Amino acid sequence: MSELSPQRRELRMADADRERVVQMLNAAVGEGRITLAEFEERVAGVLAARTFGEVEPYLADLPQPPAPPVRDVIELKSMASTLSRSGAWTVPRRLVVRNSAGSVKLDFTDALISFPVVEIHLDVLAGTTVIVLPVGATVDASEVHTMAGSLKIRQQIGEHGGNIHFVVTGRQRMGDLVVRHQYRFWRWRW
Repeated sequence: MSELSPQRRELRMADADRERVVQMLNAAVGEGRITLAEFEERVAGVLAARTFGEVEPYLADLPQPPAPPVRDVIELKSMASTLSRSGAWTVPRRLVVRNSAGSVKLDFTDALISFPVVEIHLDVLAGTTVIVLPVGATVDASEVHTMAGSLKIRQQIGEHGGNIHFVVTGRQRMGDLVVRHQYRFWRWRW
């Protein structure tokens, strides 16, 4: 978690983010970089943290793994199959999604997003597209052309004005485009 941007510092952490930090601390105690007592103290602090900025002090003196290179544009293609991204995947500044006769699900909930604005260009035929936004994110899908389908944006109350903004453009034909936040029920998330 080297030098976070001000926007990233204020983002709320998900449970998966805390688990990744605890794994980093576990590796540090295994390598002898911190004592078991320091490990217990830091884990308690990480589990109590709400934002990425609150976790920074617990990792400041540990070597950080090299960040994966962030590509500017990635094109995802699929035909007659499901195209899906979820978990801790690295998001480029611009995603181009081409899919025919299959579904698309882009889950940004636990994704590593380095840009304040992420552009998604769709070219989807005969399939449903679901975009799951991270907490606090906003979206503009006014430039999406739909044909024989619908556009549904399910913005949570109080989620406007977030740090990350998604701009969705392109074509969604013979299928729905659903933009929403993550659903949660007890321990389940989808």
